[in-house]
Amino acid sequence: GHTTGPSLNNDKLYKFAYSAEVYVDRVKASLQKSAGYRLSSGVDVNLLWRNPENDDDQLIKITIRDVQVENVNERPAAKNIFKGKSTEKIIGKEYLEALQRPIVLELVRGKVKNFYSYENEPVFTQNIKRGLASLFQLQLHSGAAHEVDISGKCNTTYQVRQDQVTKVKALDTCEIEKQGFTSHNQILDVSTKATSATIYVLEDSFIKSIKAEENYVLLLNSRRKTGAKIVSKQRLELKSVQAGPGLIAGKQVASVIKTLDSSYVAMTLVAEPVKSECKKCPSLSQHWQSIREHMYPEKLSKAEAAKSFLSFIQNIRKATKEEILQIIRSENKELLPQVVDAVTSAQTPESLEAILEYLDFKDASTSVLQERFLYACGFASHPSEMVLKSLTATFKGDIANEEIRETLVIVMGALIRKLCDREGCKLPAVVEAKRLILSRLEKAKKDDNVRMYLLALKNALLPEGIPLLLKYAESGEGPISNLAATALQRYDPSFLTKEVKETMNRIYHQNRKVHEKTVRTTAAAIILNSNPSYMEVKNILLSIGELSLEMNKYMLSMIQDILHFEMPSSKTVRQVLKDMRAHNYDRFSKMGSSSAYSGYITRGPDVSSTYSLDILYSGSGILRRSNMNIHVFDRSAELHASQVVIEAQGLESIIAATPDEGEENLDSFAGMSAILFDVQLRPVTFFQGYGDLMSKMFSATGDPINVVKGLILLTDYSQEIQLQSGPRASAEFLGGLAIDISGGMEFSLWYRESKTNVKNRVAMFIAGNTEVDSFFVKTGMETTLEVETTLDFISTVQFSQYPFLVCMQMDRVESPFRRSVTKYESLPSGRRYIAKRGKAELLAGNEYPLHQENSNMCRKVFGAKSDSSSNWF
Repeated sequence: GHTTGPSLNNDKLYKFAYSAEVYVDRVKASLQKSAGYRLSSGVDVNLLWRNPENDDDQLIKITIRDVQVENVNERPAAKNIFKGKSTEKIIGKEYLEALQRPIVLELVRGKVKNFYSYENEPVFTQNIKRGLASLFQLQLHSGAAHEVDISGKCNTTYQVRQDQVTKVKALDTCEIEKQGFTSHNQILDVSTKATSATIYVLEDSFIKSIKAEENYVLLLNSRRKTGAKIVSKQRLELKSVQAGPGLIAGKQVASVIKTLDSSYVAMTLVAEPVKSECKKCPSLSQHWQSIREHMYPEKLSKAEAAKSFLSFIQNIRKATKEEILQIIRSENKELLPQVVDAVTSAQTPESLEAILEYLDFKDASTSVLQERFLYACGFASHPSEMVLKSLTATFKGDIANEEIRETLVIVMGALIRKLCDREGCKLPAVVEAKRLILSRLEKAKKDDNVRMYLLALKNALLPEGIPLLLKYAESGEGPISNLAATALQRYDPSFLTKEVKETMNRIYHQNRKVHEKTVRTTAAAIILNSNPSYMEVKNILLSIGELSLEMNKYMLSMIQDILHFEMPSSKTVRQVLKDMRAHNYDRFSKMGSSSAYSGYITRGPDVSSTYSLDILYSGSGILRRSNMNIHVFDRSAELHASQVVIEAQGLESIIAATPDEGEENLDSFAGMSAILFDVQLRPVTFFQGYGDLMSKMFSATGDPINVVKGLILLTDYSQEIQLQSGPRASAEFLGGLAIDISGGMEFSLWYRESKTNVKNRVAMFIAGNTEVDSFFVKTGMETTLEVETTLDFISTVQFSQYPFLVCMQMDRVESPFRRSVTKYESLPSGRRYIAKRGKAELLAGNEYPLHQENSNMCRKVFGAKSDSSSNWF
């Protein structure tokens, strides 16, 4: 009665047939057409020794013989890379010999207590033996166990029914040294699911057959149709039992092993990491030469630029600091910014050292490159503490350009948030950077410094920064107060305490002092977005009608948008509207041109994206603020993909109009501020002061000002996967964006018309490569997706009459969308099998329907324009 583990008979040789198969394919595909290979062999097992004191402690010897490597699926001779090659030729003589050297297992109650093999064997063959040895580990009673095998230390569950045992290993619990990284935002990331099950059939208290299967599924969260699966199968079947060698006498395991072969060493059953060297890979500079032409600034809205950017990052990640510096130092001015984007996005210690050695922040002439470096740090997919530490040190040193100094602090804020999101808030560099921003904001005297640290806080979103933001929102001057309020708007509503809401109510209702419209409307948006009470909503509704004309219209539009778009506070708003004092014709029939509107850009099974557009005018018809947002979200995460805010103030004097109440003394100003992928960028000024405005107006060409241009790494996923049959797999998904956003503002005094235009040109490329590397053969699948598109947002205002005419247009041009899947198998000699499928389609262009009122106005604007020639200056 061996109730605890399988037992072998003395003097017998058990002869098994063994096979290990690997498949790589698309998630939903059947395995008949997958890429992969099969390793098959005979396996001899015999008992060497049984502990005289404990029957359940036995040493068994396992020998692999007659190794074959073949296709996992039938292939015609022309497509069979193994055709006409002997196993020795495929695997290599040294490897084959190592593979066929026997191993010894000490099994105690069915669990592997010791794994004995030869030292200095190639890691790869050692792992194949570990994969086979792990199959012999099983228990003969149902229940859960922590077990160590090739996959690491894992939670395992056994179910026993008569002569059948099912072992299920929870692969996500396995403790094993993992290499790789994931993307910062879940929407841009990859989700994985892994399962492993083994079925044993027993006969005569030992193994008759084993079937093991392990599955890994990887899906791109933003498009779950795109993904990959890796399947690893093992089979072991008993073919015959023959007379075999006798037992070795002895009391201790150690002495028995010594008698058998003194070269045996006890090793861990957990797989050792193995790195394959690339024999024929091009050097970094060779690779750069091959993609260089796609990286010129004028080509940055093409998919080929994003594709080249990704392949360049992959190569930089393997390069030394010297190789990276060689390219940076030899490149011309036009291409250097793109090289800086890629080197910084690679995020290796070598790439960071190289770029920091090259950039000199004391030199103002290279400020373009310094800015590109800083933004690439801000967009980093998995930033390290080292980056933040380096930036903090740079900030404390000399910086020639004031704008770079400002950008640097803003980016430090973004890095603080990314590191805190990954449980890194207590890291020394994060603690120091937080302290620096908060203490300097408290002490700041000059408006420029206050603004700089507020922008950093708008990225860092530190809960401990809220009291400071409240102070500046309520008592700061116009632009400062406005910035502090928009920073509060970015916090999750769960952080907005009673105190925050009380302050926002005071600002909106002007209980302590008069505030500008921009700050008051932001305060209202914060109240309405953070679970407002019945009274808060009622007070806001009662205020409509008492406000200036345009603000009335704007607040009304905001309330209607909450209802139309079913936002969280819509229930409370509906309750309040049942009260006739809040909801009457007088209040809801106000004239004006300001508006707020939200709608869907896409609604998909995986992710949806929404846009919101709100525009606030002054009573004289001049734009005060236009705010365009794009959000992407799935069931559990959200990404603020972009925000473009154009603000203007104090422009009434140009058209000899009367400023609104409380805005009589504002300095003339127009500028633009952008958020891209959750990172607030440094705002751009179009003009500051009346003199600057006049000189720009008379020299205005209407040419757009470039706001953002560059390459951004969005999806960055890389994982090593240890398969239980021995080989290692790797999964890598990279998504890059080539982006070109420009914005402009034009005036025509002659036609009393102004026009703002924001052009977003983007190209996206996603490349996934899932590969099983078995040293003597590589098999895998590459997936690519690419799309190029342009989103235009134009608003035209005619202020020759009141209410003035405003027409907003938001268009997306026709966009090419291409995708491909390539499966491959290759030998080091260069022999390859490739199967490629692709599809290209045109996504129709789209003019987004804003609200009905806007459509009516556009007809008037363009009706009026057709009878006047367009003479802009």
